[in-house]
Amino acid sequence: MADLRALFAKLGFADAKTLLNSGNLVFSADRRADAALEKLFQAETEKKFGIKAEFFVRTTQEMQAIVNANPFPKEAASDPGHLVVVFMKEPASAKDVAALAAANKGRETLRTVGKNLYVYYPDGIGDSKLKLPWIGSGRNWNTVLKLTALLS
Repeated sequence: MADLRALFAKLGFADAKTLLNSGNLVFSADRRADAALEKLFQAETEKKFGIKAEFFVRTTQEMQAIVNANPFPKEAASDPGHLVVVFMKEPASAKDVAALAAANKGRETLRTVGKNLYVYYPDGIGDSKLKLPWIGSGRNWNTVLKLTALLS
């Protein structure tokens, strides 16, 4: 994580903070959080470390909206380790969400809100048969809350 923070400092984000060894960064930026910023981070990470990594950038307001829009508040309070937010590049289409729900053979429950998919795994993530067909990066609810707190 120290190497990742150093890379971000070199890119002009000197205040970058990481959350444990999760690969998550929080930083201030004068630029818009958009696909160009994600592509910059991806290119620089590959150049510096030889690793192809996807970046999903969200603003402070977007992270707070993710917390506020949580369609599973009861589960977030009682079982936060089994609630996951999957950050996506684009919103999933209604057709994709319907197909995913139809293919789900377990007790998992899912809802999309914008560019985020919320999935509750009541029986645990490790044994789940649910396969997410599109690219995204999932974080459990505890991590989402810790990242949001770092932004304050």
